Amino acid sequence: MTRLVVTMETMHAAGRRNLPPVPRAAVETALTARTAPAVVASPPTAGTSAAPAVAVDVTARIDAGQAFVARLRAAARGFATAAGADSAVVREVVPPARHRRSRCRVVLRLADGTETDLTFVGEHRRPGATDHDVFESQISSWLGAGQPRDPAWLVEDPEALDGLAVDVTAWSSAS
Repeated sequence: MTRLVVTMETMHAAGRRNLPPVPRAAVETALTARTAPAVVASPPTAGTSAAPAVAVDVTARIDAGQAFVARLRAAARGFATAAGADSAVVREVVPPARHRRSRCRVVLRLADGTETDLTFVGEHRRPGATDHDVFESQISSWLGAGQPRDPAWLVEDPEALDGLAVDVTAWSSAS
């Protein structure tokens, strides 16, 4: 018991260390610095109004990967329409990166109640690159073309339900 008391007293005697604050990420700094929209003051000219211009929100481009995922999830209704299905659910989205392809898993519910589980893969690139709607439009085009299945654009995917994924990049370049 005395050894425990000595240890505890030693720990307590040291007290709380006074450490410097952890530096914040640039995004966090920008968010806390801008609680209200910034106003850019510019003198009114003859052709402009005297209303101040609001600066661009820095949070709009926080994460291009999250925007990619949100865009594909929002496109589910368009996927259902293109496929002639009653409804569609985007179950999984993986944004593209330099080292991995974009990936999207869509489940279509047809009028007779059957479900079709499809997996699509796109190209390697940064999620914030230009032509960010290409993957979405390629999926819609493939669904609208009658969902053709050719070994030229079907690739093995161990995470897909049937083990195959549609390479919409290869399909769009072949058609």
